[in-house]
Amino acid sequence: MIRKQLKINIKSLFLITLFSAILTGCQIESEPKSKLDQIRERGVLRVGTLNNQLSYYIGTEGPTGLDYDLAKLFAEQLNVKLEMKPAYSFSGLFPALERDEVDIIAANLTVTPNRLKKFRSGPVYYYVSQQLIYKKGQWRPRNIKNLIEQENHLTIPKHSSFEGALYSLKSDNPDLEWKTNSNLGVGELLKQVASGEINYTIADSVEVALSQRIHPEIAVAFELTEDQPIAWYLNKSNNESLLGVMIEFFGDLKQSGELVKLEEKYFGHVETFDYVDTRAFIRAIDGKLDRWEPLFKKYAGEFDWRLLAALSYQESHWRPNATSPTGVRGMMMLTKPTAASVGVRNRLDPEQSIKGGSKYLSKIVKRIPDSIENHEKIWFALASYNVGFGHMMDARRLTQKQGADADSWGNVKERLPLLRQRKYYSKSRYGFARGDEAKKYVENIRRYYQSIVGYELEKYNDKLESVDINVDNLATINVIIEELPDTVSAATATSSEE
Repeated sequence: MIRKQLKINIKSLFLITLFSAILTGCQIESEPKSKLDQIRERGVLRVGTLNNQLSYYIGTEGPTGLDYDLAKLFAEQLNVKLEMKPAYSFSGLFPALERDEVDIIAANLTVTPNRLKKFRSGPVYYYVSQQLIYKKGQWRPRNIKNLIEQENHLTIPKHSSFEGALYSLKSDNPDLEWKTNSNLGVGELLKQVASGEINYTIADSVEVALSQRIHPEIAVAFELTEDQPIAWYLNKSNNESLLGVMIEFFGDLKQSGELVKLEEKYFGHVETFDYVDTRAFIRAIDGKLDRWEPLFKKYAGEFDWRLLAALSYQESHWRPNATSPTGVRGMMMLTKPTAASVGVRNRLDPEQSIKGGSKYLSKIVKRIPDSIENHEKIWFALASYNVGFGHMMDARRLTQKQGADADSWGNVKERLPLLRQRKYYSKSRYGFARGDEAKKYVENIRRYYQSIVGYELEKYNDKLESVDINVDNLATINVIIEELPDTVSAATATSSEE
C-alpha cells in the first residue's frame, strides 16, 4: 500500500514538474511587451517635460506649450490619455526616463552625442543655437578667450547640453571654467543674469528670444554653437515600435503643414526684438496693469484677458484718454461707428471701451472662415481689427494665388505688406492697404502677450519660493488631460498659445 502510494506521489510530482516546466518554457519563449504595447494597455502616455513658456505650463485655459500640444496630438494618435510630468530643471528628466517613470521626454532638448549613448532620439522638429548671455550695459565678451581673460563666473544648469558644448571648447581652451547649478533651470539663470546676480549663462536661441520679452536686459554676447537639432527622447529598446510610430507622427505633421503652424504659434513672433519698446512695456506692466486687470478679466469673454490687455496696450498704451488725428479714441481706440455698433456711448470711459473692444473683436472672429484652425483665427481677426476685414481677405486671396496656404497665418502675414505695392493692390478687391503696419500690429500684440504671460508665470513662481515650497518637489505632479474645450479664444490661440 505504501509502495503504491509512493508511485502515485512520484507520478503526481512528475506531472506537476512537467507542467511547471512547460509554463516556464512558455514564459521564457514569450517576448516581453513592447513600450508601445505597455502604453496602449495602460491607456496613458506619460511625458516628461520642463515647466517653462516653450514646452509646458498651465495657462488660464489649462495646459499649453509647444511640446504639450505635440504630445497631446501624439497621445490622440495612440488613442490614449496624456499625462504630463513637468520638471523645473534638467536634472530630473533622464533619470525619470531610466526609472520608467515616463515613456518619453518632450522638453525642447538638443540632440547630443552623450545623450545618444544611452537614449534614442525621435525626429528633429526644429533647430536652435547655443548662445552666451550677458546683461546689457555690462562688458560684452566677443569670444571664449575674452570670457577666460575676464575670469567672470559662467553658470549653467547641471545635466544640460551646454556642458557638452563647453567640454568640447575646453579641449582648445584648457583655462575655461564654469559652474553648474542642479536646482535652477535656464529661465531662472537668465533672470539672475538680468538682475546682475551672475555674470553669464548659456541658453538656446529660442528660449533667449522668449525671455527677452520679460527681461529685456539680457543680451547675446556671441553664438557658442551652430544650429543644433531639437527632438524628443525615449529609452533604447530591442523593440522600436514606439519610435516607429513617432517617426510616422512627425512625418505626417510636417507633410500636412501642422508642424509649421505650431512653430509659428509659439515662436513665429520672436524674430525681432525692440529693447526700448519691451523695456517700456515691462515698466507699464509694473505700473499700470494692476489698475486695469479687473476690467480686462471682466470683459474678456471668450478671450484670454491677457490678450485683451496686450491689444489695448498696442492701441492706447493703457491710456483712457488716448486720441488720434483720425478720430479713434479710448483704451481700445474705437472709431465712432464701431463704438456705436457695440453699444459704447462714451469711448473715453475705460470700462465701456474695454467691453466694446472685446465685443467687436468677438464679432470679427466669428467672420473668420472656418477653414482656418481655431488657434490661428485670432491673428486673422487682429489683422482685420487693424487693417479691415476686406484687406485681410485680399491678403488671403493673394496668398492662395501665389500657391501658399491661405489658412496659415505664417503665410498670409508675409503677403500683407504686398498690399502697399501697386502691382498687387491694383488687382485686389479692396485696393491699397497698409498691410505692413497690420503685420507689425499683430506681431506686437503677440509679443506683448508673451511678456504678460512670462511676467505672470514668474510672479507665480516667486510666490512659491516665498512660502518655502520646494519647486523640485512639484516635478512629480501629474496633470491628466482628457480633452480641452475647443474654443476660438486667445488662450487657445495664444495663452494656449504660450
